[in-house]
Amino acid sequence: MEKEFHEQYEYARNRIKQKKRLYYHFVFFVLASIFLITAAYFFNTGLDIYWCIWGITLWLFVFVLHFIKVFITDRFMNKNWERDQIERLVSQQQKRIEKLKSKIEETNPKLDS
Repeated sequence: MEKEFHEQYEYARNRIKQKKRLYYHFVFFVLASIFLITAAYFFNTGLDIYWCIWGITLWLFVFVLHFIKVFITDRFMNKNWERDQIERLVSQQQKRIEKLKSKIEETNPKLDS
């Protein structure tokens, strides 16, 4: 029981870390976007203002990927999902091994001990 509680605690702690990093990413994205837009508007660098829009768009795409990873991918593909997949694959392997054993026994009846 203690091991199960510890696993649940570690999973919850990791999820909180992921969400916290995502929130920091979002706040930093918003502040940096505001800074880039104001810098492009107030400081005439000789460049077109669209360079910051492209940068913000690219960063927004990265943020969306981060969001998908935290709230969609990691939510469904957690430790329980991994365990279920491992158990399913192990049972499939056991079935194949049993089929091969039965085939071998059918073809070579002298090998029965």
